[in-house]
Amino acid sequence: MTMAERDDDEEFDLGISLESVAAIVDAARAVQEGEESGAVARDEEDEEGLEAEDDENMDEDALRAFIAELNEDEQASLIALAWVGRGDYAGPDFEEARTLAKERNIRDPAEYLLGIDMLGDMLEEGLAELGLSLEDADGS
Repeated sequence: MTMAERDDDEEFDLGISLESVAAIVDAARAVQEGEESGAVARDEEDEEGLEAEDDENMDEDALRAFIAELNEDEQASLIALAWVGRGDYAGPDFEEARTLAKERNIRDPAEYLLGIDMLGDMLEEGLAELGLSLEDADGS
């Protein structure tokens, strides 16, 4: 029950595990940092090093696959979390944002999410707005 420091809600349902959000935040940051640092030479040089890197970080394809494997509710929660983190919605409006994300039925949630600048930061900001933290995902 140490999921969040919330007195106003007995059980806040984020709709996606903090562990999944943490993995996506880390992967999104790695992918977007890779794009910024000039991943032009990546195709040739990284093919050999990719296997070793995959153990620690997801590449963009793995991140897309991870998001695609989430169920519709988890995808909607992730999108709503990004919207809250971006400031489109306030924390108390999370349920409304999640409902709207479901209703919009975004065709490719991974494509949509990876199109958001600084996605990792937006997700982390969204968690903070909801009184949650990535440290809560570590569990130990």
